[in-house]
Amino acid sequence: MTSILTNNGAMVALQTLKSINNDLGTVQEQISTGKKVGTASDNAAVWAISKTMEADVTGFKKISEGLAVGKSTVAVARDASETVTDLLTQMKDKIVQAQGEGVDISSKEKIQADITALTKQIGSVVSAAQFNGRNLVDGSTNSPMNVLSSLDRDIDGNVKAANIGVNTADLTTTQQAMGTDAATLASYGAVAGTPIAGGAAATGTVSFVADSAAEGVSYKLTLQGGAANDFGTTAVDFEYVAAKGETEADVGKALQEKISAYLTENNVTDVAVAANATTGELTFTNTGAAAADNLTVALAVTTGGTAAGGLAALGEIDVTAAAADPLDPTSKTGAEKAMAAIEGLIQKSIDAASSFGTSENQIETQANFVSKLSDTLTAGIGSMVDADMEEASARLKALQTQQQLGIQSLSIANQAPGAIMSLFR
Repeated sequence: MTSILTNNGAMVALQTLKSINNDLGTVQEQISTGKKVGTASDNAAVWAISKTMEADVTGFKKISEGLAVGKSTVAVARDASETVTDLLTQMKDKIVQAQGEGVDISSKEKIQADITALTKQIGSVVSAAQFNGRNLVDGSTNSPMNVLSSLDRDIDGNVKAANIGVNTADLTTTQQAMGTDAATLASYGAVAGTPIAGGAAATGTVSFVADSAAEGVSYKLTLQGGAANDFGTTAVDFEYVAAKGETEADVGKALQEKISAYLTENNVTDVAVAANATTGELTFTNTGAAAADNLTVALAVTTGGTAAGGLAALGEIDVTAAAADPLDPTSKTGAEKAMAAIEGLIQKSIDAASSFGTSENQIETQANFVSKLSDTLTAGIGSMVDADMEEASARLKALQTQQQLGIQSLSIANQAPGAIMSLFR
């Protein structure tokens, strides 16, 4: 049946043409933007995933920049450590020259002048070994220095930062006193010059906690008793230099053993000391007979890398010094003491250079991985949202043909009611 009121053919042709035009608009947008998913309305799930991945790629680019800075910082520290090792090796050669008994004092003084010059050169190298204001070999940077290496995302979408820890070193050539004032010592969990009153009826305690135990840090406790205290009025120092890997408990135990040995050897009964096995806290007890017979406990904390502690200090090396007691075979000359000290210093700088080299390689490997990961994520995002231009081109041609046919079909459908006129002639 043909109706002049309702043209079903025209309606079908019109709907078909609208669909073709919509598809044609979509393909044209893909060609102009290069994306098949440009907005959330195109495909909400794919769009959301791609945006999350794009944010990760942006973050990894910043991480790559940070890794580059970190690598350069560590490289400077490694170069400095290697240079210090070379200078210490030269210093060892000088010390070896001073070992012979036939070396006169004039020659030793010249050797000592060379050693002093090398010490200053080491100090210059260490102070200049900074990159972007960060120096990893002068003890000014906390260890480890964290370099942001990655952003780890779990299955639930939670993101956690990952770091590469770079162990710093202290290769300074002079001891630097941390101070004996109450404020400074409080940061080490200690107090300065605290008197512990004596008395048969009461005891007193004072605590020392080496919270900042670290390689090369020297802790020196000074004890002094009153006139009636059997410890005596002479101040006695007890010093311990923390070794690599030691904790505050190790420091506390070592100091406690030194003090206890002294008390036993000198038959001191008025004073006792105990160390907490977990925290390293030292507790002193004074049971002197007189109530006013105080025991004073004072603390000094020093640090200084290669120069940390006693004869290991470069500043204390003196090959011109004679033995304290020439008649005592165990009494060593300055040259002999220097020889014993230099080996430890060289090993310390070698360990520092080796550690920095390992960290540098680790950072470089991570930087290469992050770069590849960014490329992989970018490719993955492209596969989800980028348009296939070959397919889009072919589809554009097909849709343009369909559009032309749709227009013709609609034109034919619109002409159909006009054929009714011939029936009324």
